[in-house]
Amino acid sequence: MQRTRFGDMACSIARTLDVIGEPWSPLILRDVYVGITRFDQIQQDLGISRKVLAERLRWLVENDILGRREYSRHPPRHEYALTDKGLELCDLLLVMIRWGDRWTAGEAGPPVLHRHRGCGEISRVELRCSTCEQPMHATDIDVLPGPGAAL
Repeated sequence: MQRTRFGDMACSIARTLDVIGEPWSPLILRDVYVGITRFDQIQQDLGISRKVLAERLRWLVENDILGRREYSRHPPRHEYALTDKGLELCDLLLVMIRWGDRWTAGEAGPPVLHRHRGCGEISRVELRCSTCEQPMHATDIDVLPGPGAAL
């Protein structure tokens, strides 16, 4: 089956989904972000098939989301690290976490907490305007054509 090429669309959401839009990629990024960096560790943590994990890791490396480093030659073994591009995608995951904590965590509450290193407090991600620093939500935004809009 041919996969739709979202990366060719004039839409930043579609282009992002082209890179990480299938369910395993964000979970792989989450694992690498929290320090689960080796193939066998990721495979065990996620319960993902080795074939699918190898395909996803190869895709994420090809798209410069993850870097790969050999840590053993016999047998050949690699560990993965987030690139700058991959680290910035983790910001997107933090927004997803906030939504999931609010709408899907249930009575038990969030499965993990996040402590801000700057102030040492448990916190959550807040979207803010990059100009005035006021909170920013979907209801506060007008969508206008940008320089890369499809004509």
